[in-house]
Amino acid sequence: MSESDAGTEAVGESAVSGDRAAIPASIRERADIEDGDTIRWRWQNGELSVEVVRQRTGVFADFDGFEGEHESLDHDHAGLEPAGEFDAGEE
Repeated sequence: MSESDAGTEAVGESAVSGDRAAIPASIRERADIEDGDTIRWRWQNGELSVEVVRQRTGVFADFDGFEGEHESLDHDHAGLEPAGEFDAGEE
């Protein structure tokens, strides 16, 4: 946010669906909220406050990848039928 925006009020509204609430685009842009960031909600003394916890680097730092049950990269071993055999029927 630039210094000229510091005192300017930003208002946005969105609908709540179940237990989810969208953040209006104008507020996301103004607050520089991006994928991976966390929104921390706090209710205290009858007032709601929101804090943006930034997570710009290392989002997947602890992710080692997915290891399947088999080491083979052959798709037929994953249960897929080779072309032509699926519809051949039983003889």
